[in-house]
Amino acid sequence: MPILQRTIPFAPWMHAGASRLPGVMPAPDGVWLCVDEAYGAQMAERDRLIGTDPDRVHALLPEAVPAAAELWTLTLERLAGMAGFEVGCSAVRRPDGVSVPLDPEAPLLTLGRLVQEDLCILERDAAEHRLTGAILCFPASWTLAQKIGRPLAAIHTPVAEYDGRIATSVQRMFDSVRADRPLFRANALSYDDPALHQPRREGEARPRPVDHTYVRSELQTFVRLPETRAVVFAIHTRVVLLSDQVPEVMQGFRDFMAGRD
Repeated sequence: MPILQRTIPFAPWMHAGASRLPGVMPAPDGVWLCVDEAYGAQMAERDRLIGTDPDRVHALLPEAVPAAAELWTLTLERLAGMAGFEVGCSAVRRPDGVSVPLDPEAPLLTLGRLVQEDLCILERDAAEHRLTGAILCFPASWTLAQKIGRPLAAIHTPVAEYDGRIATSVQRMFDSVRADRPLFRANALSYDDPALHQPRREGEARPRPVDHTYVRSELQTFVRLPETRAVVFAIHTRVVLLSDQVPEVMQGFRDFMAGRD
């Protein structure tokens, strides 16, 4: 059974500048964690992936341990103020009623069972930000094992639009993220397969959609951790049936995707 949302709250093709890389803007009210109507089903899938093959969806380099600990504290503080969560000393009760034991020795694996967002930690070295840790249950055509430890430019090697100009712009954006002002962007792609977990290695092309049945959109938020100064790249994935959307959204998406797939 596909795990679907009803709508996409932010359609990048309907906002000037949002559809062009990097297309970032201030996050509304600083929000970077949210719960939507697919929470229970998505969390069950995250529980399954983390429980059966954690090395496939999780990586944490030694240098990222302090940032992961800071993200752990910040996320639990946020969840304590969100409706539906009961944050205790040893466990968190989720909005779907599932109780998740708290394990600070495995911060990203634990957080991956609490929030819908995939969480990637990027830290600055002499040249640019590198991916040093992540819980990535719902990759859209990339593989964590292949990207961990790599800098931004190398991570985006297969992306045709990610040229030198865009690389400079994205690095400038990462440097400018403020702890009190998260940034966000959104993307959208056409899929015939609604599966959330779709890892692919570099050079392995995403199957070209034929029926264009589903729209897969990621709300991507960039959050600065105030102490370690790492940037958290949070990815909230939504998949909707294109035929369920209102006519202006369907037509806008078709125009947006013209020539892309």
